[in-house]
Amino acid sequence: MPDFAAGELERIGFIERKDVIAGTLVRVPRAYPAYFGAYSQFGCLRNYLDRYSNLYPIGRNGMHRYNNQDHSMLTANAAVDAIARGAPKEQIWDINAEESYHEEMIVGDGVFQAPARS
Repeated sequence: MPDFAAGELERIGFIERKDVIAGTLVRVPRAYPAYFGAYSQFGCLRNYLDRYSNLYPIGRNGMHRYNNQDHSMLTANAAVDAIARGAPKEQIWDINAEESYHEEMIVGDGVFQAPARS
């Protein structure tokens, strides 16, 4: 899989495969984030993780947030931007931070807005 990823990155012009030194793939069964009664304590975990200036938890598993693929990519882009500029990483936490998560679906001739999550 790391070779596949390097090939894909080369195909889109992001890197040259020959520059890849190594890659790692870790498959973790049942690794989807689940919140069993302690999600209200996530601020404690975030405060702990924020002590590490070079640690950028992104995506569903890293942020323990219901991010869709777009949110995960935006968060990754924000992390790269913060690293490249030497800026604080707080901006990654601003993505998908609204109280409710909205998605729209086209239904027939109209647009259906999914109800806000509680």
